[in-house]
Amino acid sequence: MSAQTTESTTPLAQRLRQSSALVSVLAVVLSLIVGGLLIALTDERTRGAAGYFFSRPGDTLSAAWQAASGAYAAMFRGAVFNYNASNGVDMIKPLTETLTMATPLITASLGVALAFRAGLFNIGAQGQIIIGAAMAGYIGFAWQLPWPIHILLVVLVAMLGGAVWGGLVGWIKARTGAHEVILTIMFNYVAVHLLAYILTLPAMLRPGSNNPVSPIMQPSAQYPLILGPDFRVHLGFLLGLLATWGVWWLLERSTIGFELKAVGANPSAARTAGINTTRATVIAMVGAGALAGLAGAAQVNGTEFSLANGIAASIGFDAITVALLGRSKPLGVLFAALLFGAFRAGGVAMQSQTGTPIDIVLVVQSLIVLFIAAPPLVRTVFGLNARRKRRQAEPDEAPPGNQPPSSSLTAGSSL
Repeated sequence: MSAQTTESTTPLAQRLRQSSALVSVLAVVLSLIVGGLLIALTDERTRGAAGYFFSRPGDTLSAAWQAASGAYAAMFRGAVFNYNASNGVDMIKPLTETLTMATPLITASLGVALAFRAGLFNIGAQGQIIIGAAMAGYIGFAWQLPWPIHILLVVLVAMLGGAVWGGLVGWIKARTGAHEVILTIMFNYVAVHLLAYILTLPAMLRPGSNNPVSPIMQPSAQYPLILGPDFRVHLGFLLGLLATWGVWWLLERSTIGFELKAVGANPSAARTAGINTTRATVIAMVGAGALAGLAGAAQVNGTEFSLANGIAASIGFDAITVALLGRSKPLGVLFAALLFGAFRAGGVAMQSQTGTPIDIVLVVQSLIVLFIAAPPLVRTVFGLNARRKRRQAEPDEAPPGNQPPSSSLTAGSSL
């Protein structure tokens, strides 16, 4: 029984050590470690104690630990659970803020991941968010409609705007062969300046204001709060969960998803197999744009309630990082978006409570991308490559008389 148990668990442990998901988790851990070192280096007490390090090294190490652990504890209280709060609402409010911050990231990152799976590097989520937000914002403040119809129309128009903006990139690439990276970057610039122009038009300006900001969204166009007035979590989060399931179903259970993955894996082989690669490219970018447009609606109708030049913030570019961290898998993207939402929500609390610069959070996010792009580095730091080399160097040992000659073939066929 013990031999069978060893045989059944060892391959699982090996698969876990070799999995890309483990590399993603370790990349986050390594980034937090490096971020902790940076926090310690920027702390005044740590730098002061470092002046007499060789006489009393414990003071420096203690100050460094207190600085890093205090900053991360403040981030936890601001992003997950505030155990210092005096009531239940304030205790769980940080978690709801994380969900709110993650909401537009979820759908925008799903769009980037969908394009990744089709072999397209979509840098244009920022522009697609802007176009979706602009269309949703106009419908939101200019039209008078009943609540359920108004919300539905806002969602559909935002997705349509993003889909058209992304679909244009897919169509141009499919027809002319132009590279999608250049196209999407240029479309981002067009979207940014187009929004800046639109916000100078009298029909888009808030009455009595010369600032480039639209009127407030109609109450019937605002996303309803799903946990009551004490929390900012809105309908967009539920739509993000629904979009996660929809993208998973599309990629794993539909013919179109199979074609998209086939084109992403090998366009030439997919074309030889009879798959219309032109159609797949356009569909992938249309879907990516629609998901990014949904993120724009979450911004303008869920949290900001007015259209302004900075409506997309850096969501479109953060979505690239989230999609990479989630390995372009819908569930992985969901968890990665929640992690980045926690960074956003907790970074503010970390800065206000400990004085740690919020730029440290951006450094951690950048390090995550760096380590995700270099899996061998992460494996080497945590000794995974050394274990693999030792396993390859060790000869296979089989106790005589315990296995029939065909058992290895049977085990191999069962795997």
